[in-house]
Amino acid sequence: MNKTKIFFDTEFTGLHQKTTLISIGLISDTGKKFYAELDDFDNSQVDEWLEENVTSKLFIRNPEVVIPDDIEYHIGNMDHIKKALLEWLSRFDEVEMWSDCLAYDWVLFSEIFGHAFNIPENVYYIPFDICTLFKVMDVDPDIGRESFADIGDSDFKHNAIWDAQVIKACYDKLSKKQML
Repeated sequence: MNKTKIFFDTEFTGLHQKTTLISIGLISDTGKKFYAELDDFDNSQVDEWLEENVTSKLFIRNPEVVIPDDIEYHIGNMDHIKKALLEWLSRFDEVEMWSDCLAYDWVLFSEIFGHAFNIPENVYYIPFDICTLFKVMDVDPDIGRESFADIGDSDFKHNAIWDAQVIKACYDKLSKKQML
């Protein structure tokens, strides 16, 4: 049986050991989407760059944004997000997780469940990184993701659901390249 590929991204309060999760976005290879914004992240860690590029793009801070019906959207604390994510992930038999520069993403994903030993049993314990796939496919891993995927820029770059969709689009394009 093939595993469902889920492409995910997290936004967080900085590239340091005590970072806290701001949001998480996931999209399956079949197009199912989950997006959550946490209301209990450590706001004292948010610097000017994060405010301008990440927290300002949270849906909760942009009430004029119409959230598409195909996105399962949640706002809440870590416990609420954990319950919602567990329910969403339970819809898949076997899951393979993909991210972009995934070191922090995977640690924060695992932390939602307490630690890596508590991730749902249907989620494969080894995550995969689109950066490595770029390198293997002889594409510069530092390439601009939106331009590579031919999807254009968005005002919501650094929004976790947008970035998850970009990761999926890059994976889809790389997969087609591999078939050639």
